[in-house]
Amino acid sequence: MSAPVGGAAAAGGVGAVAGPGRRFRGVSVIVAPVVFGAAVLVVWQLVVTVGGLPAFLLPAPTAIAEQIGAQFPVLLETAAVTGGNALVGLVLGFVLGVLLAILAAGVRVVSDLVTPVVLAASAIPIVALAPVFTTMFGSTTEIPRRLVVMVVVVVPVYVSTARGLRQVRPVHDELMVALAATRRQYTRFVRLPGAIPYVMTGLRLAAPAAVIAAIVAEYFGGLQNGLGSRISAAAANTAYARAWAFVAASIVLGLLFFLAGLLAERLVTRNRPGGAS
Repeated sequence: MSAPVGGAAAAGGVGAVAGPGRRFRGVSVIVAPVVFGAAVLVVWQLVVTVGGLPAFLLPAPTAIAEQIGAQFPVLLETAAVTGGNALVGLVLGFVLGVLLAILAAGVRVVSDLVTPVVLAASAIPIVALAPVFTTMFGSTTEIPRRLVVMVVVVVPVYVSTARGLRQVRPVHDELMVALAATRRQYTRFVRLPGAIPYVMTGLRLAAPAAVIAAIVAEYFGGLQNGLGSRISAAAANTAYARAWAFVAASIVLGLLFFLAGLLAERLVTRNRPGGAS
């Protein structure tokens, strides 16, 4: 009778030890990057102050923080414009990438036609694509920037989704054959459910890329109302600290998109088998 009690006590001791250890790791995940970032800012300030670096080379963090406070309403306004373009392009690219992957998985001819085109799109530089779309649709609309984002987003979503659609277990394949399932039923009940984790991974990868594409596209003409336009304008006017303030806003916007994609992936795959991996 004493052995089970001892085993339970040992198990309770392990759990008691594991609990604080897990909480410590959770806290360290947050604290460590914050401490490291603060240390980088301190070193940055010292290097600029002691070394006497000119502002065009590297402005001081204090000067950038001052500009963030002075330009805060403008930062919010321009971040909303850039974020809106990134969001619209992300949704369009995500839907298009998933649809193309489904068609490619079901029809071999479509796969042979679409896959090379999508892979070729990944090699097209944004600096070449943005001016072309601006010329086609005009410089007074946001359509060119959203199309640039869409093209950038399609690639990771398509590649990840197509990979997931191919991950079919043999037992499921044999079951669909035994049931004489149609191609549509096969895709709906076997391919798509198994590909959901891969689809969400593609979304997580594409979310921050959408922000980068939107910002870069704003450098090449069009409306001067986004973060990219303000960065280039501030740098051209030698307002380097203000330019870095808009860069900081771009970083925050990219992190928000990344966290949103990560949260969506966690929520969708949390209760799925193997979702934690």
